[in-house]
Amino acid sequence: MVKIALFSEDRTLHPLLSSALGREFQLLLEPDCEGIAALAEAGNCDVMILDLYAQRGLEERLECSRRLITAEVPAIVMAEDALRSTAFELVRSGAFGYCRRPPSVRDLKTLLTRAYETSLLKQQLRSAQQRLEDPGTCDQLIGSSPQMKQVYQLIRSVTNLNAAVLVTGESGTGKELIARAIHDLGDRASKPFVAVACGAIPETLIEAELFGHEKGAFTGTVGAREGYFEQVGDGTLFLDEIGDLSLYTQVKLLRVLQQMEFSRLGSSRLIFATHQDLDRLVAEGKFRQDLYYRINVMRIASPALRERPEDITAIARHFLRQYSQVFQKPMESIEPEAMDVLRSYSWPGNVRELENIIQRAIILAPGKTVRAADLSLNISDEELESSYGDDVVDFSDFQPSSSFERQIRDYKIKLAVNAVREHNGNKTLAARSLCISRAYLHRLIRLADPSLAAEEESSTFGRESATA
Repeated sequence: MVKIALFSEDRTLHPLLSSALGREFQLLLEPDCEGIAALAEAGNCDVMILDLYAQRGLEERLECSRRLITAEVPAIVMAEDALRSTAFELVRSGAFGYCRRPPSVRDLKTLLTRAYETSLLKQQLRSAQQRLEDPGTCDQLIGSSPQMKQVYQLIRSVTNLNAAVLVTGESGTGKELIARAIHDLGDRASKPFVAVACGAIPETLIEAELFGHEKGAFTGTVGAREGYFEQVGDGTLFLDEIGDLSLYTQVKLLRVLQQMEFSRLGSSRLIFATHQDLDRLVAEGKFRQDLYYRINVMRIASPALRERPEDITAIARHFLRQYSQVFQKPMESIEPEAMDVLRSYSWPGNVRELENIIQRAIILAPGKTVRAADLSLNISDEELESSYGDDVVDFSDFQPSSSFERQIRDYKIKLAVNAVREHNGNKTLAARSLCISRAYLHRLIRLADPSLAAEEESSTFGRESATA
């Protein structure tokens, strides 16, 4: 189904076009310029129809249309014959095409389909170019933040070098993905890539697993076995959580790196990773300094997700597409309110936690869109109270606002405050009773404070009313 955003002040046009276009197209009406811009930016539409029909002012509508045609989403201009020359100016400025108002349904369908297919081809071309030029697309490494661009640059610099690489970063930031990107983008891509979780192998077996053993070397062995160092040959060996190795095993590993005891070791690439602070472990005598210098030839820091919130949108959409296929449950989008919640969360579990949250949201979502209520984020009451406190706003003097959207907003705030009162200040139970996330409940309570309401109204509830 192709999602069409209709930018029009004519509310009678929406039901007519929806019926005429049929089930192949989903039509979303948005009369507000900022609203449709938010839809396009959030990726919640595939094509835009810009209706030049104006009840309040043509110049303002034209100015907004000129801004919208520069977006990634293709735009089709709809205008009456009197504005045909103006519509063609917009087409020359970047709009995909023009259709008369009222449109021929057959011609409009053809134009919408062509715009959608052209947009898909452009996306595929960009993706192919990125795969050739940018390691950021390799093995699900996603992000365009300054931190990730630095990671991509470092990956490029070591791709074909036979030097030890140390990848550091918190758990769940994608250290193994960085190691795989280094392997896949270099001249070893066709060679073996062996990943070893050092912390998952018992101390009594780690030496045999890494370096191999002969038949009868210890109880239970039935034959000789090659260790990981020999198995990898001239490929890449990735030792994850190198900081978990005992001092005894560190000595063995250091001897391998120094003396090249394995004949094929000199041609293999070694990549190490840890979430621990090796400098501190060295200072405490828990990690050998000489080994540290051996493995820390080239260092790549994997940034935490909270340090690059601008990448959350792209990563969340990637997981939405991936697990929609895995669970065989087609999902179309993440609503703007839900995306706001994801971007405002601290992500102690990093990308791995975001992946888990999106999987769960897909399962819980009743429709094809992930809502804020479908997100199960582990936000404690203490975290919420640290930024807001325990005070509950008194609504005894509350006066509803004049506009329809504001009245809806005020009613939601009142529901949230009353729910917190009914549950004696327990925001977790209050959120569950309203079937919303705790983060969303917290935001509603903050909006009860007039000084905060003006600050957050346009960014949060403006988008919410656009999708209602």
